Amino acid sequence: MTKPALRRDKLAFDDPEALQALCGTNNTRLKLIERTAGAQIHLRGNEITIDGDDDVVRVVRSALEQLYGFARKGKHLASDDVVRAVKVLSADSGAELAPIFTDTVLVPRAGRPIAPKGANQKQYVDQVRANDIVFGVGPAGTGKTYLAVALAVRALLDKQVRRIVLTRPAVEAGEKLGFLPGTLEEKVSPYVRPLYDALGDMLDVDKVQKMMADDVIEVAPLAFMRGRTLNDAFVILDEAQNTSVEQMKMFLTRLGFGAKAVVTGDPSQTDLPRGQPSGLRDALHLLEGIRGIGVTRFTDTDVVRHPLVAEIIRAYDARDRARSERMHGEDRFAPRPGGEPAPEAGAAAAAAPPATVD
Repeated sequence: MTKPALRRDKLAFDDPEALQALCGTNNTRLKLIERTAGAQIHLRGNEITIDGDDDVVRVVRSALEQLYGFARKGKHLASDDVVRAVKVLSADSGAELAPIFTDTVLVPRAGRPIAPKGANQKQYVDQVRANDIVFGVGPAGTGKTYLAVALAVRALLDKQVRRIVLTRPAVEAGEKLGFLPGTLEEKVSPYVRPLYDALGDMLDVDKVQKMMADDVIEVAPLAFMRGRTLNDAFVILDEAQNTSVEQMKMFLTRLGFGAKAVVTGDPSQTDLPRGQPSGLRDALHLLEGIRGIGVTRFTDTDVVRHPLVAEIIRAYDARDRARSERMHGEDRFAPRPGGEPAPEAGAAAAAAPPATVD
C-alpha cells in the first residue's frame, strides 16, 4: 500500500492585522485548522508553513488564503468560520468560500449576521428563495430550522409575505391539545419552543410579542390546520418526520397564492407508533422532482453544533445500519407460514452438497 505523498507549503502574508485575525489569540484558529484538517501548521513572523499529506496541504492552503482575503476586507472571523472553511474545502477542494460565507440571510438584533455555514446550507437557502415548497431533511444540528426561520423573518421584513406561520406535530400529546391549560398558543408552545427560540435570536422580544398579538406571527398546531388556506404566508413545518401521510398531504395542500412552505425533519428519528409510515418519507418519495419543489439533504458533516454532535450521530447511524442489515439477513431465511422455507433458504439448501453418511 503506497503512502500518501507528503508536502510542505510556505505562505507569506503582508497585512499584520489581517494575519492576526486569521490566526486568532494565541494562534487558536490555526490550532483548530490543524485538528480539523490533520496537518501541521507553524507560524513564524509573517510566514505560515504547512506540512502534511498532499491533499490536506492543498485544502489548508486554500482555506488560509481565502480566510485571509476575508480578513483583509474587514470581515469578522470566528472560530467556527475556520472549521467550516476546512470542511467545505475538504469536500470540494476547488470550492469558493465567498458565495457561501458572504450570503447574509439576516442581520439579527444582536450577534453575527446569519449566513450559510456550508455548501448544503447554501444550497438550502438558494432553494428556499427559488421554490415555493422546500424540504430540508437530515440530522439534528444542521441548521434546517434556524435558517428556515431566518428566511421567513427576512421575507416578512422585505414585505414578500404578510405573515409567518409556525407549526409542528404535537406527537407526545396525540394532537389532542384541549386538555392542556391556557390559550391555544400556550398549549402548543412546548412543541414549537425551538421556533420561538430562533425568533427570539432574530427580533426583539417585544416585537415578537406584538407580531403574535396581531397574528403577523402565528403558532398553528398541525391538528388545527385542516380547512385553512394560507395566502401570502411563509409557513414552516418542523419535525415533519412525525406527521402521518394524511397530515402531510393536508399541510401541503393548505398553501394559497403568494405562500411559501419549508418542511424540516429527520426521517431517521420518527416518534410515530410502530408500523405507521412517516408523512415526510412518503412526501419525499412521491414529490421529489416536481418543478417548484426543492429538496436539500443534510448529513452529519453539516452539523454546526459542538463537534461531538457529529461523532454521536455517526455512531448511532452506524449501529442502526448494522441492526438493519442483521435483521434483513435474518428475515431472508425466516420460514414462511405453513412451515415452508424462505426462497433464499430453499435456494441455499438446494445449492448445498448432499450430506454423506460415514
